[in-house]
Amino acid sequence: MKFLRQEVDAAVDALLLQQVILYPTDTVWGLGCDAEAPPAVQELYKLKGRPEGQPGIVLVADLAMLKRYVAEVPAELEALLAADTRPTTYILPASRAVAPALVAPDGTVGLRVVKDEFCFKVVRRLGHGLVSTSANKAGEPTPAVYSEIDPAILRGADHVANWRQDDATRTAPSRVVRLGVGGQVEVVRE
Repeated sequence: MKFLRQEVDAAVDALLLQQVILYPTDTVWGLGCDAEAPPAVQELYKLKGRPEGQPGIVLVADLAMLKRYVAEVPAELEALLAADTRPTTYILPASRAVAPALVAPDGTVGLRVVKDEFCFKVVRRLGHGLVSTSANKAGEPTPAVYSEIDPAILRGADHVANWRQDDATRTAPSRVVRLGVGGQVEVVRE
């Protein structure tokens, strides 16, 4: 437990300095930064080589934190979150609290309530959202495990979490769901 706490503290310290971290998420290995720090988001996108208009997602600890980043919370969201059986990212209208580069051209932001212990503790201690995008150069395959991460990404991150680096468990990227006006649910990625 002490090692986990030390790793969480080190990741949060880097995030508070507006640095880019490389870390295991509840799905795949990701690059992240403070979701409320536009300069950090720009550095993350530069490292990833991600073009404008393709925003990452924001990991949050719970529904209360999610509400900070949403302009209007759909009535059905709480029930959908409770019914989730796998990591699911919800596309919702963005609030002004999120860094502008994380907002899609249609004014939405992707948000996911994390269940992974490490991510949850990082987000909770940080106190607000954590950007999450797969730890690969734009257009390259998504690394499911640490050993698949491109050395350029490893060198480019300001902090690399020393957590689950030996874990060979493969998981898929999150399910992505868009919640529309009137409660329509559109599955963007299964």
